[in-house]
Amino acid sequence: MISVDGLSVEFSGTTLFKDISFVLNETDRIALMGKNGAGKSTILKIIAGEQTATKGRVSAPKDAVIAYLPQHINTEDKRTVFEETAQAFSIIFEMEQQIKELNDELSTRTDYESAAYFEIIEKVSTLSEKFYSIEEINYDAEVEKILLGLGFVRNDFNRPTSEISGGWRMRIELAKILLKRPDLILLDEPTNHLDIESIQWLEEFLINSGKAVIVISHDRAFIDNITTRTIEVTMGRIYDYKAKYSDYLQLRKERRVHQQKAFDEQKKMIAETQVFIDRFKGTYSKTLSVQSRVKMLDKLEIVEVDDEDNSALRLKFPPSPRSGNYPLIIEEMSKKYGDHTVFKDARLTLERGERVAFVGKNGEGKSTLVKAIMNEIDYEGTLTIGHNALIGYFAQNEASLLDEKLTVFQTIDDIAVGDVRTKIKDLLGAFMFSGDSVTKKVKVLSGGERTRLAMIKLLLEPVNLLILDEPTNHLDMKTKDILKSALQDFDGTIILVSHDRDFLDGLVEKVYEFGNKKIKEHLGDINSFLQKKRLDNLHEIERSKK
Repeated sequence: MISVDGLSVEFSGTTLFKDISFVLNETDRIALMGKNGAGKSTILKIIAGEQTATKGRVSAPKDAVIAYLPQHINTEDKRTVFEETAQAFSIIFEMEQQIKELNDELSTRTDYESAAYFEIIEKVSTLSEKFYSIEEINYDAEVEKILLGLGFVRNDFNRPTSEISGGWRMRIELAKILLKRPDLILLDEPTNHLDIESIQWLEEFLINSGKAVIVISHDRAFIDNITTRTIEVTMGRIYDYKAKYSDYLQLRKERRVHQQKAFDEQKKMIAETQVFIDRFKGTYSKTLSVQSRVKMLDKLEIVEVDDEDNSALRLKFPPSPRSGNYPLIIEEMSKKYGDHTVFKDARLTLERGERVAFVGKNGEGKSTLVKAIMNEIDYEGTLTIGHNALIGYFAQNEASLLDEKLTVFQTIDDIAVGDVRTKIKDLLGAFMFSGDSVTKKVKVLSGGERTRLAMIKLLLEPVNLLILDEPTNHLDMKTKDILKSALQDFDGTIILVSHDRDFLDGLVEKVYEFGNKKIKEHLGDINSFLQKKRLDNLHEIERSKK
């Protein structure tokens, strides 16, 4: 059991949260929720020992292992993927090496009766007892199993970590955490760099490990599937619900209704009491009654109603000009980088008004195909953009491409043309940029703010074929819901590259799966695709057993 007692954090005189306490049980899987800036990541850092609270403490058993995955990590570049992952067992390897060195020393010494000799024997005994109490593990097999589960292939194992992207480095760090079998796992946005299959694998691992987990995530399906408890951080305090995320939303709504009712009743009572005080103040016969009521008001603890974040993205795509019947046709398309084939002989036909998802493991060609459609890379085969097809494109790295020296207003002012130039401030306001925020430099914006700013470009002129590559990264749940609603109302054709199942649910009616150098078409929504994939995997297991 791990307990958090009376934590308070202040920055420059401002209180982030005050006197929060909760207890973590051995198998709790907790979603830590709250709007941006509420202090969620700070709480994780304090529990992990990475940051000190202004007041309060975290108590844990002496031998408890707490593992923390931050949003941004640094991986050692001098090792291979396999070697870096195996560092999860470095303490065990060091213990084993130390026992060997001490035994070697005992075999060469002859001072059998000396205090130093007995001290070495005692060290060896203590270390050996600890070492042999650890469950026997086939370390290489464990490393391989975790790496494969998180989406690596065997060819990656001997690649230097210096050659792989930040997203794959994050997976290595996650693999190391899972291999340590900690008593408590702290995860800050773990799904941002994982594909759908890896997220499902991680879900099953966390559920079946039987260990405690605290996770911060904007992936609704992920936290709903893994968590059994929700702690909300709001207005400097916490509310603890023994419920998964979707149930917590309803309970929170009911809590606010009760708060509002209590607030209104108290307000009415205060007003009536004040009327009595004003009416009988100075009346000798009522002096004691007046004084009693004044004291009561002075001591009264005012009921607070939780703040609601009413700022919301107002997103509506302009009406689409009508395209031809087939906005996009791809025939026998192949793409190689040197000797590496990304995919070959791909075929795809999009009808007007279709909404499709591109899914599959990272590196299988989803973004590559999108770049081919946008004519950013060369390829073999035939790609035909249909009659009057007008493309709106949001790249995976769109937010990072913004000029950091420009202000929010300048970013849009520099690219807007025609009538829309007179509506730039309205457009920025619809994307939650108003007042002083329009003069903010891009370099000080958060990931979510940059993503919102980058999306405005999609509204600068009417389009009828939207191509969005991971548009929900860094967006909170509320903003994702608004984007999803706007896409449902969009009257054109949509290609969505995403690993967010909840976002794709109800939005696409066809799935293209990228893998094994092929692009495979699946009719049906994202849930029927995932069900089929799970069944396929089970059949494969059965076949391999036979």
